[in-house]
Amino acid sequence: MKRFQFQPPTLRTQASSQVWAQLLETIAEIGFEWRKQKLPLYLFLGLCFNLVLAPVVFAATGDEVSRSQAYWLAALVLATIALAVYLFFVMFVPEKF
Repeated sequence: MKRFQFQPPTLRTQASSQVWAQLLETIAEIGFEWRKQKLPLYLFLGLCFNLVLAPVVFAATGDEVSRSQAYWLAALVLATIALAVYLFFVMFVPEKF
């Protein structure tokens, strides 16, 4: 079986080289901003925790809910907890926001 290997297109014109340079600059800027912003990391950790929490919800409910409903229910619980924590901090530390 032959594996597919990505080969970037050749840069033939001045306009296409400028587009590629701008694209690489945008990707680098996203990489630098990612270190400052923690929201994507928190979302990823929340989704990973959902992978742990959803089977627990599914096991607790038995055959009453499907597996996909258990995952959405666990995600709803995580979103509710995250919103409660956010509102707690907004109420008690308002000068930060």
